Amino acid sequence: MKQLADKEDKDKCKKYGSMSHRLPVLIRTAGLAQTLAFVEARGDAGGEKLLEDIAVVLKFKGKESLLESSREAELPEYMLLTRQVLAALTWYKRFAQSVLGVESGAVGEDGNK
Repeated sequence: MKQLADKEDKDKCKKYGSMSHRLPVLIRTAGLAQTLAFVEARGDAGGEKLLEDIAVVLKFKGKESLLESSREAELPEYMLLTRQVLAALTWYKRFAQSVLGVESGAVGEDGNK
């Protein structure tokens, strides 16, 4: 049972780290609101946790508040929010590499190596 829990934790860490590497590119190509909605729609635990962490760092009440702001912000606010999320993701990418041991491209789109 413990082995199964350890494997699930490792998978969540890999997905979290992989998402932290992929989000900046997705944000630059698709836009902030679309990217955040995509991550939420996937419903995977790593992506959900990353959204929560970004929301906390940017002082939102939760990921729902972050998502709402990304959808409803006027252009100057949207651009600022995009820069803030990208800055936070820079830190999370470094965290994924150094602490979680997840390098860019470590986990594919389907979550497998």
